[in-house]
This record gives sequence, C-alpha cells and structure tokens, in this order.
Amino acid sequence: MNHYGAISFPSLGIEVNPARTLSLGPLTIHYYGLIIALGLILAVVYACKRSKAFGVKEDDILDGVLWVTPFAIVCARVYYVIFSWDAYAGDPISALYIWEGGLAIYGGVLGAVLGVAVFCRVKKIPVTTVLDMVLLGFLIGQAIGRWGNFFNREAFGSETDSFLRMGLYNEITGTWEYHHPTFLYESLWNLTGFVLLHVLSKRRKYDGQIALDYAAWYGLGRTIIEGLRTDSLYWGPFRVSQLLAALSCLAAVGVLLWQHFRPHDPAELYVNRQKAVQADAGEQPPAEEK
Repeated sequence: MNHYGAISFPSLGIEVNPARTLSLGPLTIHYYGLIIALGLILAVVYACKRSKAFGVKEDDILDGVLWVTPFAIVCARVYYVIFSWDAYAGDPISALYIWEGGLAIYGGVLGAVLGVAVFCRVKKIPVTTVLDMVLLGFLIGQAIGRWGNFFNREAFGSETDSFLRMGLYNEITGTWEYHHPTFLYESLWNLTGFVLLHVLSKRRKYDGQIALDYAAWYGLGRTIIEGLRTDSLYWGPFRVSQLLAALSCLAAVGVLLWQHFRPHDPAELYVNRQKAVQADAGEQPPAEEK
C-alpha cells in the first residue's frame, strides 16, 4: 500500500479521494480487480459481437476465454517477477502471492498470444484470424484496465507542471506532488487505437493485418509513455517494456510495409473461405457486417 491519498487534476478543477477497496461483509474486493474484470467482460462482448465478421463461432470465443485468461495472468506475473527479482529473492515463495499486486501488462499480452496459439492449434483455426479479433478486444481491456492504476495511485510518471498534471496528496509529508498521469495517457491512446482499428478491421485485406496494426500502434504509444514512468521494470540500463514496445513496433511496421506491396486475394480471408464452404454445403452464410 502506498502513502498517497487524494487525487487532483488542478487544471480541470477536479479533486477526488476514491477508495481502493469495497467491503461486502467479510469480503474485501479491490477496485483494481473489478476494473480489470470489467475490461475483460467488455472485450469478450465485443469479440462475440464481431465473431461472424472474422468467421469464428461465438462458442469458440467463449471457450477461448477459458484458455487465454490463465495464460495472460500467469505470464503477466512471471514477467513482473523476472524483472523485479530483487524484491522476491529473499523469499521466493512470495512470488506466488499475486493478490499482493505485481502484474505487467506486456507479460499479459505475450501470455494471451501464447494462449491463443495453443487454443487455435486445438480448434484448428488460423491464429492470425483470432489474434486480429482478440487484440482488438485487448485494446478495450487495456483502455479500461488502466483506470485500476488510478484507484491504486500507481503507474504515474515523473513530476511535471503540464496542463494535465495529476496531483497526489502525500499523507506522510502532507504535501501535494504533481506527476504525469501516464495511466490516463495510455488509456486514451488505447481507446483511440481501438476506434481506428475497429474501422480498419472492416476493410482488412489479409488475416493478421489488425494484429500487426495493434503491435505497431500499441508499441509506438508504449515506447513514448513508458519513458515518462517512474516505476518501469529494468533490464540493465534499459526499460524492459519500452525496449520491447519499440522492437515490436518496428517489426510490425516492417511487415505491414512488406504486406502492403504484396497482392492479396479477398477469397483467402478465413471468413470468406468459411462462407465458401457454407455455400458449397448449401448453408445460409452469416449476414454481412454493416
């Protein structure tokens, strides 16, 4: 538990002091967890609504959630622990105490991709198709989930006097400290990315295009925003997530450019191949997405 209390955005005339937990009798619920759960639920709802546009069955999406979520949580924890090992070296068993906090979103993304790969191999669905849909949902989850950092008074940036500065009341010193609200920057970046990629997804030319767009967009934003944070995980002199974000962005842009100059047959999209199979079998294809 950190020592920050009230939160303010002085340029906007806002000051609040949100609780970190909700008590229901003997049960204590952390708002951070509730917000993460809300982000996951909305991401799943979105994926279910868009499933026909990708040629994936809604039931497969719901099954996939049960596969992908454990991978994402475990990898988010492992990623954090690996690059914060000094905090656990003296008591390694404490690395299992996930309820005490310590998840890294990039580890969660990598875990989700791994989970999708395993799921698609079992279900015999192209991994690129599912990643296009899952990573769109991830942008929803990330945009909402970052507000869990707001309730926890964490994941903020260096001190600043900018217009969007966030004030944190230090309950030990009795003073206000003003920082970049990097959780807000990333939330808005992800929300903008979701809107853009949602529109682009309706005009994609090949399976995997939106996944590449995601890697480029999120990687660019995280590269910039991570440089402002004060709680980055380090590998030697490098901020791990910033380095990974920059490399993934560059790699994705390179592949996108290569794909841009290649011919793509719309009939090769998985959704169109599924429609062709249904037509050959005399089945009614799903309605076109508007």
